[in-house]
Amino acid sequence: MSVRPEVLAANRRYVCEFGDKGSLALPPGRRFAILTCMDARLDPAKYAGLSEGDAHVIRNAGGRASDDAIRSLVISHKLLGTLEYFVVHHSDCGMLLFTDDIISGLLEKSLDTATIDAQGWHDVGQGPGSSAGRYLRWLTIADPRKAVLEDVQRIREHPLVARDIPIYGYIYDVKTGRLVEVEEAAQAGRVLLQ
Repeated sequence: MSVRPEVLAANRRYVCEFGDKGSLALPPGRRFAILTCMDARLDPAKYAGLSEGDAHVIRNAGGRASDDAIRSLVISHKLLGTLEYFVVHHSDCGMLLFTDDIISGLLEKSLDTATIDAQGWHDVGQGPGSSAGRYLRWLTIADPRKAVLEDVQRIREHPLVARDIPIYGYIYDVKTGRLVEVEEAAQAGRVLLQ
């Protein structure tokens, strides 16, 4: 059963209460961007106190500093004036549950949804699959704190990222809602003097 009717009904209710949001400025009002995970348990608007128009929120699996995430951060600063970046990963992330080899192997068997149990991942699809997954970097996570540090470092060292943008690194605790700073990431993300 599709959720499409529910989504469209919710949108109709939203339109009725939309008010003057159509006049919000294009640049984010609070001049910062968050790179975070797509996990449905994370609500950046709530954990960071955001309203529409406040900040750019860039989401992907794991909240990783992929080329596309960095592209978005650079556009956010260069063309829309953001002055700070937050990298927010989280506890109990699904990206901890597999490796590049595991997902690539599953995709070679079929493109259907896999299952996981105490023995690991299992492909239950009928195929066909594809070996194209072997050519992707899946950016899986073995150590959450290390992954935050790596992503902050990758952003900080990117030649298109302005040196005067502070980059902060946090892990969101899905059990408490608390943002826990990764101290090493804070050090790595500090402003670099020209």
